[in-house]
Amino acid sequence: MTNLRVGHGYDVHRLAPGRRLIIGGVDIPWEMGLDGHSDADVLLHAVMDALLGAAALGDIGALFPDQDDAFLNISSVTLLERVAQVMAEKGWQVVNVDATLIAQRPKVGPYRDAMRQNIAKALGVDVSQISVKATTEEHLGFTGDGSGMAAHAVALIEKSEQ
Repeated sequence: MTNLRVGHGYDVHRLAPGRRLIIGGVDIPWEMGLDGHSDADVLLHAVMDALLGAAALGDIGALFPDQDDAFLNISSVTLLERVAQVMAEKGWQVVNVDATLIAQRPKVGPYRDAMRQNIAKALGVDVSQISVKATTEEHLGFTGDGSGMAAHAVALIEKSEQ
């Protein structure tokens, strides 16, 4: 018998000058980056929260608190690998992840495949199990005016009953 669960993740970060823009583990050349304690990878943060939520294992703030300097400027790919490890220890496997970046610019289409590869590798799954999409908000709100980016993710996980 298989136990399936769905989780949803959401994250948002302010854009700031002088920071690297890292989305989906890809360093994208651009004039601003996302502000945060880690590398502020908004897409991977949403993915991690979706996975942790599905497994009822809390959220990234509980696992990787921003008051802990051990996580200062850490790669979110490294954090995603740790989430995958925690899930595996609890017997959970990723079925699929569907993530959406919300940003007016830059265009991320040229980086989408690399993002999918990074997520799949960190989770130990095939890239066909990972979807990454992007959308704008037609210049509305904080993502539309370029002051920040947001991301949503949905994850389906399974646990085989022994």
